[in-house]
Amino acid sequence: MAPWLQLLSLLGLLPGAVAAPAQPRAASFQAWGPPSPELLAPTRFALEMFNRGRAAGTRAVLGLVRGRVRRAGQGSLYSLEATLEEPPCNDPMVCRLPVSKKTLLCSFQVLDELGRHVLLRKDCGPVDTKVPGAGEPKSAFTQGSAMISSLSQNHPDNRNETFSSVISLLNEDPLSQDLPVKMASIFKNFVITYNRTYESKEEARWRLSVFVNNMVRAQKIQALDRGTAQYGVTKFSDLTEEEFRTIYLNTLLRKEPGNKMKQAKSVGDLAPPEWDWRSKGAVTKVKDQGMCGSCWAFSVTGNVEGQWFLNQGTLLSLSEQGGLETEDDYSYQGHMQSCNFSAEKAKVYINDSVELSQNEQKLAAWLAKRGPISVAINAFGMQFYRHGISRPLRPLCSPWLIDHAVLLVGYGNRSDVPFWAIKNSWGTDWGEKGYYYLHRGSGACGVNTMASSAVVD
Repeated sequence: MAPWLQLLSLLGLLPGAVAAPAQPRAASFQAWGPPSPELLAPTRFALEMFNRGRAAGTRAVLGLVRGRVRRAGQGSLYSLEATLEEPPCNDPMVCRLPVSKKTLLCSFQVLDELGRHVLLRKDCGPVDTKVPGAGEPKSAFTQGSAMISSLSQNHPDNRNETFSSVISLLNEDPLSQDLPVKMASIFKNFVITYNRTYESKEEARWRLSVFVNNMVRAQKIQALDRGTAQYGVTKFSDLTEEEFRTIYLNTLLRKEPGNKMKQAKSVGDLAPPEWDWRSKGAVTKVKDQGMCGSCWAFSVTGNVEGQWFLNQGTLLSLSEQGGLETEDDYSYQGHMQSCNFSAEKAKVYINDSVELSQNEQKLAAWLAKRGPISVAINAFGMQFYRHGISRPLRPLCSPWLIDHAVLLVGYGNRSDVPFWAIKNSWGTDWGEKGYYYLHRGSGACGVNTMASSAVVD
């Protein structure tokens, strides 16, 4: 496995890399005590990083340690908890004010790749009582860690305005007694905002653990995004990765189609600096596919709606379930049912379909000239997308792992960052009022690999 993929796998950001929290909960960390031989090297490294820059006489001393390790390829990811003793300081040459002896409870994450250590995370807070050798720590980790503080920043287009901060609980069992009250409060706000109901207390506790793990995952995605996107609490935050992919995505999109479409005629590569079909009447309102992997149908109907508008002068909201009937005649239900299509009620037709260029400049030119484009993308990070221009690292959002179909409706720039404006099918309470903004010009998430359009004469 390539070094990049090993690192991403250890960080739990590759698809399927992290299993959902178990039901019921399983044992995780080792017991408290002196560092075991396996944990000794990463623990010493974490302590060295903690003491870096501290004057002699003020450096912390290691107390008790517990931890666990996850391995992939030639790398190991250590999740450690340790108590550190900070010595008292009464020397005015070293300390501005006298400092009494203090015990800290710290959480570290250390990556070891071929013997080289990297500190990925450090989070420490004071402990009221020392951890006894046979007991468990009694205090929670520090709240409002910088690691996750940006996850729930307010945004005018987002309903989650009450989510101002999230507790840093990386690799900690969220169902333990150390679960901070504030995280439970944030989860409660999420439940109220999105009208969640659970069948039992046990399910509610499990969904809380999924929520906490998802906040950690969203922070990792945030840290590795090269665009301006913000990730955090969304209406999908209590779903496991597997649930989300099963319900809202469609991995069949990555398979080669049986019949290849003919190539569209070029319209050149001279495109206006920006374009938006929403402001020109060619795009219907954002729809919601519900708990059904029917994204492809919404992508296709959105494209046909735009083509019909441009060639026939009328914008019709078409049904995703009823052939080419309107939404009024055959409303979308989002579940399996017998087909009730009536040819007599069909309101539009198409003459052909074409495959478009993978050159994004030519795609922009075609869009501005011919209308919205149906595309398929890798939906990495979209479960937690809130707003801004997304630009995940290519290994995370591979163009070979296509699993979601959407509609390109425009393009432009925000603060000199080029973007595609993408109509999604998850309702207006997701993203920027139902829209997703993806970096343009870098082939981000395979946006240029499966572009197509219907033809209406």
